[in-house]
Amino acid sequence: MSGRNFFGMCNTMEQVRKVFPAILAALLLSGCQGGPSPANTIRLATTTSVQDTGLLDVLAGSFQEDGKYKLQAIAVGSGQAMQLGRTGEADILWVHSPDDEAKFVAEGYGKDRTTFLHNDFVILGPAADPAKVKGTVKAADAFKKIAAAGSPFISRADNSGTNKKELKLWAAAKAKPEKEAYLEAGQGMAATLTMANERNAYVLADRSTYLSMKKNLGLVVLSEGDEALLNRYSLILVNPAKFPGVNTAGAKAFFDFMLSKPAKEIIVKFGLEEYGRQLFFYDHAAK
Repeated sequence: MSGRNFFGMCNTMEQVRKVFPAILAALLLSGCQGGPSPANTIRLATTTSVQDTGLLDVLAGSFQEDGKYKLQAIAVGSGQAMQLGRTGEADILWVHSPDDEAKFVAEGYGKDRTTFLHNDFVILGPAADPAKVKGTVKAADAFKKIAAAGSPFISRADNSGTNKKELKLWAAAKAKPEKEAYLEAGQGMAATLTMANERNAYVLADRSTYLSMKKNLGLVVLSEGDEALLNRYSLILVNPAKFPGVNTAGAKAFFDFMLSKPAKEIIVKFGLEEYGRQLFFYDHAAK
């Protein structure tokens, strides 16, 4: 069976691999029905980093304690999450791709966008560091060294916030690896890190996911701290004027919870016990 016959939109297995997470996300968030969710169910489209680190599970557990709402979350790249918002298959987004977020709201698909959280990106690679990246302050300079050395680089290639940041850094570097050295994962952050580890490749990752997986990886941080590597997360309510079927009340309840003091307390403490350091940093004045 060809990719075209199976999905109706793809003609190679490579395309199937890349589009499958978005299709799966749509099916899960819509309950395979394509209609609005039940009144007590909130469809959250979010990013892989908050799921892979375990933060989403802790916050969801706290939010659902009173039994009023059930959070139905799917973690994909920010681009895929916003696509679910564009089709009314999510009630609220938790994403980290600022330019795309601004466009999403400007086009009328979202409202009340609030940036409330950040971590940062790091450039990882094998300890041997064949491209001599270690200690390079500017991320774009580090990317330029990777390209010049012909070292393998794993891209998420999934339209995620991380992927968009990576592409911006290549543009700033005015360089890009040769085709054979530039490998496209088409996967979330955890799977991409695993692939980079297996191939002794360089990769851009959010620090939080890296720290949560560090004990199983041989990759090390080689470049960090550049302002260009700051990674901000936002909440966006899907606009009910576009999609009357969205769970407006439920989405607002989760939105308010995430901007509350109980959520802030969870976030600022998360990672300290298990990983020895805070994984996410709260930027909003919690109520």
